[in-house]
Amino acid sequence: MPHQRLGYFILLAIFLLLGNSGHVESASVGRHQRLTQVQFRALMETVARGWNSNNASLAADCFTDDAVYSAPPDTRVRIGKKQLFDFFGGEKGRDQPMHMEWHHLIFAEDEQIGAGEYTFTYKIRTHGAVIVRLVDGKIANWREYEQASPLDWDQFIGSNRF
Repeated sequence: MPHQRLGYFILLAIFLLLGNSGHVESASVGRHQRLTQVQFRALMETVARGWNSNNASLAADCFTDDAVYSAPPDTRVRIGKKQLFDFFGGEKGRDQPMHMEWHHLIFAEDEQIGAGEYTFTYKIRTHGAVIVRLVDGKIANWREYEQASPLDWDQFIGSNRF
């Protein structure tokens, strides 16, 4: 047992000495990949890029195989990367362009939980907020709350700017 702990501490020390430079893409604890704030932002931007380019595969690949995606109070819950791939447009893509723009993204690294405010346009414009939970560097849970509005973001938020 003491030798296992020593080995763990040696590996941890090497990781800390190397920092996040070179080919190290993310921190790992045991077998679980944990993202940093910068990597979280990149993941969420990849989802948006997938939607904005009508690339369902790019967006769906940001989710775990058993991801749960919901938009309360809508009772429809989409479960799994395959359902999300189809929902995001599948092989053929959606019939009209989508546009996702993030306004704020925040991330609690310790919990691997993040949130963001966004504007999404597909047939109608919505403004909303989403909270996500990550597992092994991918989105395992996505819960969004949104409001349809023809207003642009600045008009929508009014004087409550930050």
